[in-house]
Order: sequence, then structure tokens, then C-alpha cells
Amino acid sequence: MKVEIWSDIMCPFCYIGKRKFEAGLAKFAHADTVEVQWHSFELDPNMQHKPGQTIHELLAERKGISVAQGKQMNDHMAGIAAEVGLQYDFDRVVPTNTFLAHRFLHLAAAQGKGNEAEERVFAAYFTEGKDIGDLDTLAQLGADLGLDAAEVKATLQTDAFAQQVRYDEYQAQQINVRGVPYFVFDDKYAVSGAQPAELFQEVLEKVWEENHPAPTLVAGQDSAACAVDGNC
Repeated sequence: MKVEIWSDIMCPFCYIGKRKFEAGLAKFAHADTVEVQWHSFELDPNMQHKPGQTIHELLAERKGISVAQGKQMNDHMAGIAAEVGLQYDFDRVVPTNTFLAHRFLHLAAAQGKGNEAEERVFAAYFTEGKDIGDLDTLAQLGADLGLDAAEVKATLQTDAFAQQVRYDEYQAQQINVRGVPYFVFDDKYAVSGAQPAELFQEVLEKVWEENHPAPTLVAGQDSAACAVDGNC
């Protein structure tokens, strides 16, 4: 079974949704058969990094509220994240454009490190206060995953994997993705948002049952058989 996930690194609900999906997957009896494929989505393709600007200030600017109110909203989000074991530190978050980071995620996926890279970049952004729009930072994150830092940096200095990011975004448009996280199960069912783990488990089981239907008994064939209680 394939599960495709569209997400953006700067989306707080995407990291939370990742944890909830993982919790549902852990309860799924056939978890070892599930292939997870991540797709890029940019919530703000025109986002520009402003040195020194905090995420509280950015939120206040966009919402037309005070910085104190922006911080209050982020503190509330941190509380939601804590419920699934994540430690968001919005005081350290570096607001930045995520396009380069998405290219990095595709690079890592091409080397078999897709899931690990998603986790590493989310943690770097929401917990560690790293600038995931910085080339050297991404090279170091690559090294953390066992990739060659110099190779990562050299690759990202070209336009490598830019086309893959754009194609992900094109696919999102074709299936009418309006927000992230967005989960698609075997091209059959979609789940939008950081839904409860139980819902993810339910969808996984539904898709499994549809892909592995029980045999249908032809009427009348049970008349010449022995039952499980030994009666023949």
C-alpha cells in the first residue's frame, strides 16, 4: 500500500500530522507493507527571509494583530504539538522560504532517506531554531542523515530537484489540495489535516481490506464439509 503525503516544513500541523499518522500506522497490523512517499507543497512560495524577524512578528504582520497576540497563538500551537510529544520552540523559529529545503528533501529521498529527512528538517525548523533556507545548514542536516555534506551542498547549488518540487505542486493542484498535510491512500482515499491517529488506522485497514477481500462462498457448498467444532 502506498501513502502519499503533501506537506510544507513551515506548516506546524504537518509535523503534528506526521506524528498522528505514525501513531495510527503503528497500530496497523500490516504496517510493514506500507510505502510512504512525501511530496512538496509551499504554503507561501513568495516568502522572503527577513534577518532578525521572529515568527511572532511575521504572524502578527499577516494576521493584523499585535506581536503579543501572535506569540499567544504560537504558544497555543506549541501546546497542541506537545500533546503528540513534539517540543515546538517558536521563540527560535527562523521564518524563511522553504523551496531549497524541499529540494533537499527530494535529494535525500533519492538516496533512500526520505522519511528520515522529513523528520530531521521538521525538528531543525520547529525545535532547534535552524535556518532551513540556508545552504550550509541543509548540508549539515544531510551529514546528520549519513549523506556527504559537500555533495549535498554542491547539488543544491545547481537547480537539481527543482523540477521534482514543481511537479509535486502541480500534482497537488490536479487533485485539488487546498491545505496541508494531505494524505492519499493508494489513490483511493484522502485525508486532509492532522486528524486523530484512530482515523489514520481506520483508513489503512479499509484500504487493506479492499485490496485483500475475503473469498466469497458459492451458495450450497457447505453441505458436505466438517465444521470447526468437529461435526461432520
